[in-house]
Amino acid sequence: MSEARPSGAAPTVLRKVLGKRLRHLREKARVSFEEAAQAIEVTPLTVRRMEKAEVGLKIPYVKELLRNYGVRGPEVESFLALAREANQPGWWHQFRDVLPDWFSAYVSLESEATVIRAYEPHYVPGLLQTEDYARAVLRIGFPNDTEEELERRIALRLQRQSLLTKPDAPIMWAILDETVLRRPVGPSEVMRRQIDHIIETLSMPKVRLQIMRFASGPHPGAFGPFHYFRFGFSELPDVVYTENLTGAVYVDRPKEVGAYLEVLDRMAVQADPIGDTSTILAELRKEL
Repeated sequence: MSEARPSGAAPTVLRKVLGKRLRHLREKARVSFEEAAQAIEVTPLTVRRMEKAEVGLKIPYVKELLRNYGVRGPEVESFLALAREANQPGWWHQFRDVLPDWFSAYVSLESEATVIRAYEPHYVPGLLQTEDYARAVLRIGFPNDTEEELERRIALRLQRQSLLTKPDAPIMWAILDETVLRRPVGPSEVMRRQIDHIIETLSMPKVRLQIMRFASGPHPGAFGPFHYFRFGFSELPDVVYTENLTGAVYVDRPKEVGAYLEVLDRMAVQADPIGDTSTILAELRKEL
């Protein structure tokens, strides 16, 4: 799947997972789309859309479908509890006034991932940005925003960072091009504080950072930034996210995702070792 600028509210990861589970249960019970639709008095298209997480999971519909699929006992209540949770808007819904649908999907994936890997050739990853650095970057990216809108975008970015301090925080492994640290973003003091903040985050057990130095020469990720997500749900494939000027593309075809993962692995070998990152950052900071 390659999807650019999805329309409508982006589904939560849990809703996608439950949609796939419904499809598995229907197929296991050998129930057709038409038969499932007849059981809940809707069109077959509605059943398809439930399985693709394109619509919410109405609890009465889910309960009846589970009955028709032969699901009984505690498994039903467990599924319904997850469906109720999946129907709740993600915390980021409160920022929908400044959050485009195509990026809402990203925040949902980020929130549920167990592993996040990334290559960033331009800016410090959003999860590691200081408030002043984020303000400078977002002001450039959204020049027509009012001050209120800009502050809302900053608040969203900072709230995303709480992900790294959760007890079940994901592994975050990023490779930064040296350009990221040498390109001035705001006054020198902003960059110094940003580098200090990155050094502090390296003490987090699940944060890993490598620098791709200029001296490393050409590398396989030079085509642009991308992020890779892995999840703790067997129903959800790994996903790669790439962004452009007006939207984004989400890729989950195994062959395509595998190509991105191979590039990340090759870059990890070519970049300076993780253990050298703090020293490199300290040296770069002295130059500011």
